[in-house]
Amino acid sequence: MARHNSHMTQPAPAEPILDLSPSPGDEVKTTTCYMCACRCGIKVWLKDGSIRYIQGNAAHPVNRGVLCAKGASGIMQHYSPARLTKPLLRTGERGSGEFREIEWEEALELAASWLKPIRERNPDELAFFTGRDQSQALTGWWAQQFGTVNYAAHGGFCSVNMATGGLYTLGGSFWEFGEPDWDHARYLMLWGVAEDHDSNPIKLGLGKLKANGAKIVAVNPVRSGYGAIADEWIGIRPGTDGLLAFALIHELLRMDRIDLDYLVRYANAHWLVVRNPGGADDGLFARDAEGNVLCWDTAARCRHPGPPPHAGEGAERSGAFPPPPLAGEGWGGGNGATISASAIDISPAVVGEYTLPDGRTAVPVFQLVVDRYLDPQYAPDAVAERCGITADTIRRIARELAEAAFESKLTLPIAWTDAWGREHSEMVGRPVAMHAMRGISAHSNGFHTCRALHLLQLLLGAVDAPGSFRYQPPYPKPIPLPNRPGKTRNDAGILDAPPLGFVHGPEDLVVDADGEPRRIDHAFSWAYPLSAHGMMHTVIRNAWAGDPYRIDTLMMFMANMSWNSAMNTTGTMQWLTDRDAAGDYRIPRIIYSDAYASEMVAYADLVLPDTTYLERFDAISLLDRPISDADGASDAIRHPVFDPATQADKDGRPRDVRGFQSVLIDLGARIGLPGLCDDNGTPKYRDYADYILRHERAPGIGLLAGWRGDGTQHGKGAPNPDQLQRYIDNGGFWREEIPRNARYFKMANRGYLEWAQRFGFVGSTDPIVLQLYAEPLQKFRLAAQGHGERQPPERHRERVATYFDPLPIWYEPFEHDQTSRDAYPLNAVTQRPMFMYHAWGSQNAWLRQIAARNFLYLHPDTGTQYGLADEGWVTVASHHGEITAQAKFAANVQPDTVWTWNAIGKRRGAWRLAKDAPEGEKGFLLNHLISDVTPKGDYANADPVTGQAAWFDLRVAIRPAGAAADGTRPQFPALPLGNAGTQPLRYGASSTDRDR
Repeated sequence: MARHNSHMTQPAPAEPILDLSPSPGDEVKTTTCYMCACRCGIKVWLKDGSIRYIQGNAAHPVNRGVLCAKGASGIMQHYSPARLTKPLLRTGERGSGEFREIEWEEALELAASWLKPIRERNPDELAFFTGRDQSQALTGWWAQQFGTVNYAAHGGFCSVNMATGGLYTLGGSFWEFGEPDWDHARYLMLWGVAEDHDSNPIKLGLGKLKANGAKIVAVNPVRSGYGAIADEWIGIRPGTDGLLAFALIHELLRMDRIDLDYLVRYANAHWLVVRNPGGADDGLFARDAEGNVLCWDTAARCRHPGPPPHAGEGAERSGAFPPPPLAGEGWGGGNGATISASAIDISPAVVGEYTLPDGRTAVPVFQLVVDRYLDPQYAPDAVAERCGITADTIRRIARELAEAAFESKLTLPIAWTDAWGREHSEMVGRPVAMHAMRGISAHSNGFHTCRALHLLQLLLGAVDAPGSFRYQPPYPKPIPLPNRPGKTRNDAGILDAPPLGFVHGPEDLVVDADGEPRRIDHAFSWAYPLSAHGMMHTVIRNAWAGDPYRIDTLMMFMANMSWNSAMNTTGTMQWLTDRDAAGDYRIPRIIYSDAYASEMVAYADLVLPDTTYLERFDAISLLDRPISDADGASDAIRHPVFDPATQADKDGRPRDVRGFQSVLIDLGARIGLPGLCDDNGTPKYRDYADYILRHERAPGIGLLAGWRGDGTQHGKGAPNPDQLQRYIDNGGFWREEIPRNARYFKMANRGYLEWAQRFGFVGSTDPIVLQLYAEPLQKFRLAAQGHGERQPPERHRERVATYFDPLPIWYEPFEHDQTSRDAYPLNAVTQRPMFMYHAWGSQNAWLRQIAARNFLYLHPDTGTQYGLADEGWVTVASHHGEITAQAKFAANVQPDTVWTWNAIGKRRGAWRLAKDAPEGEKGFLLNHLISDVTPKGDYANADPVTGQAAWFDLRVAIRPAGAAADGTRPQFPALPLGNAGTQPLRYGASSTDRDR
């Protein structure tokens, strides 16, 4: 017993001291991620000069510390064996991938020797097109200084339908320029939303909605990502989203569940439209002698017996539509009179037909809306089969939208003053929010589909009201935006405006005296008038064809146009290498810049190697693609975490690379561009960082808004030599909150408009009137009908007259005509996975562990119908070509649709992947099936209004490929762009180079 007691009194063994929060490294730097377009704030932890860990920055307004798989895998992006090392000059045939390394001085002198004569001879012989550079505030300005009209970025094959549809309707748009009110929405509809853009803010927002009990509805032919956590999935047939929107509009009008007061207060529902069929003014707004748009004031002689629409506080109007008054009479009785539509404290008519003082007839915009969308062709029963959605479901969703909007009684106790000076004690909400992306815009009917969604929002009063879609600064903008595309050059050879812009009418098109295109991509022509982002997807064919003329040099940055960014991939590769009768390349010179050995590198004559995103300065500017949120304006920078010379390549050699933006500034100075040289020819800017600091787009306005002047000015102010350091000290970003009383109704909130004017976002504090009816489109229709000084060539007249409807319309996508549907009964679409971002991500060692090949996914019932086996090999055919791929059954897809992940398939030898990498043998692209022209061959495979590439119009037929199939087709000769070797990339025990 004594021994036992003695044992029990022995001291307990000492517990080890554990560091439960070990430091990931010995140094941390904050910057901005570039693994997708989200542009989150990150902390890069270093140890012994190498990356140890990438962490989300909890202080950053975009992601608030959240980081996705892409962002965390930036380590392997930076250390990718595919990184380029030195400038390359082609030595073999174009496309062979045979180069010799040269020094930067030789590369820059060679490029300057090509570009300088072009500028002296004809600047339009340079076609300068950039991919996902996020620096269009520089590249577009550079093109303007060079004097070429042939400039654009990637938006023409990505998002221009969304941008123009929104900017010509709301003065803002979906995607990264607006967001749902995550704090107050009760009902969210996601239309065609993929997971690769803006993913962290959306994930954060969806979490809030779930916690608040809001309903989330996903409208998409494929259920993945956000749709997987939605409360309801609407598996719509591709290309019919606009038809569904019209059916919902039909039901809201039929039930009289609309916010008519909102439509009059903030939109042009009451504006009078001239009715004069065949006349030159038909469909234009009625205006007085001073140019003011007119409405019909029913109380001009006999006051309306109730409160006028402007006097209410946004409440839903009850009761059925009033009967249309007799001509000359206003709603509520009395004769009425015309008055400026911008007047306040009036009782404007919204239905009926009126005689103007000059004898012409006019009707309010809202009357046109009612006439069109109450038509039985848009009733749920009429559209259900085409959309693949039951009529009862459509009617139920319409009721749910109305209930959420009007019966929630959401108000915020925030006093505010509107643009007309009227004071309001609260902000009345409409907690129905919508978000949309490429799934609806990448169709040949995408522009009008985007406008249809905005019309649906407006009828509910659900634009920038509490709980609805919200603008992010610097939006909203005036409608249409004042900046028109550049067309003429001054004596110094500078374009009169940037090459991209917004047309207000036929007079703004970039065409010659015969109405033919002046741009190599045919943007801003009669074929694609509102192509505000240009048409990158048409450049290579047109340059090859010399249509409308031959160019000398094609200069591109980070645009994989010979592979996953091309329609008609096989044809594109042929156009890049084709020669004329004299044996010369039809595209004489190609300059290309990229950080990695992509498929496009092989087709360049001169390769200018870019840095990784951790080795460069960048400005995420409010002049470009802003990272603001609805409650504040933000911008940010990237700054070098490393000097590239200290970062060895796969063979252990120092990398001699330069940021493309700095290279562009150097080239501009070498060829003597006015904005880049002083009068004596001395370069104005040392590099891109110097340009960010010192360049002013207008007095006091530069690329960055924070810490200007003496460091205390924001938005506007003189250049500040310490500005970049202030950003670095603040975590790489700047943000200023919008005053609390200015965060909603931004289009007509005096507090916001004054705040926005101070920052240079708007030129005046005039309210921005939302446009149910888009008069600029009617101007094009009138031109096609033979009116005006500028009219389209005969071959375009019917096209313009058909698709330039000032109210949203729906039509079958061009590849969905009956002949195509009979021969090719299935839709085929791609999606971007949340864990990858284009070809950049799918060569990343960590992300490849998630997916290194793709399948063609189809519904099990579809597989049975066509005699296919799960994981069997299939042949997929379109009107353009055939591919062989491996199928996989999945029930998360609409049965008439097949789909796959985009950009995972690689050409063998590209990206320095192993020769037997699954991306090259098992991975594939639908791009080989997608034609760059319509089935008729008369126009580009694009939206007729904006020219956006219609990627998702694809129709296919599918059949078993046979037992012999064991890999994807087509295959192309492997590119000799180097090999990463057999030693695996390592990350773990140490972070030194020898262990990777």
